[in-house]
Amino acid sequence: MCETKMIRLGVLASGSGTNLQAIIDSSQAGKIPARVAVVLSDKADAFALKRAEKHGVPHFFVDPKKFDSREDYDEELIRILKEHQADLVILAGFMRLMSSLFVQTFRNRVMNIHPALLPSFPGTHGVRDALDYGVKVSGVTVHFADEGLDTGPIILQEAVLVLEDDTEETLHNRIHQAEYRIYPEAVRLFAEGKLKIEGRRVRILGD
Repeated sequence: MCETKMIRLGVLASGSGTNLQAIIDSSQAGKIPARVAVVLSDKADAFALKRAEKHGVPHFFVDPKKFDSREDYDEELIRILKEHQADLVILAGFMRLMSSLFVQTFRNRVMNIHPALLPSFPGTHGVRDALDYGVKVSGVTVHFADEGLDTGPIILQEAVLVLEDDTEETLHNRIHQAEYRIYPEAVRLFAEGKLKIEGRRVRILGD
């Protein structure tokens, strides 16, 4: 039987934090049984940190330049996330690959969002690559993060039609709207115990 509890989220973001905002809004509206417990960024000027401050969420800039290795950096992230008792880690435009140490510490408890229908067009330019390839349908993917680049088991996807006159900006704007719908939904399913990983497949139970 699926059990629902209020879970604590640790959010990692490098930029504006619009997906962070969507999750905060869903939490405050009572749409998901989760609240953001801490926000971390590798960029001192990331607007995501200002969003966290506005909502009274503990937030930290963790400077990668102060660490000798990726593992050392991730150890500090892990320490802060554990200190704030994060049940689920949300990657919201965090532009760094996570080390094996990080992934193993939070195995099956790290979610990422990607602006394409994986496994097509992984990497940092998913929208541009889809347009350049000439696809008629693109979209967004929420998946569990693993040691690879956008290779973890897929939780949810939503298709977004590519229009004839789309630019990278116009397509990305519509993809963003899909992101704001399905990322909070993936968090809800996790919090309600409705996600079961079987190899590469994520089954959604009784929803």
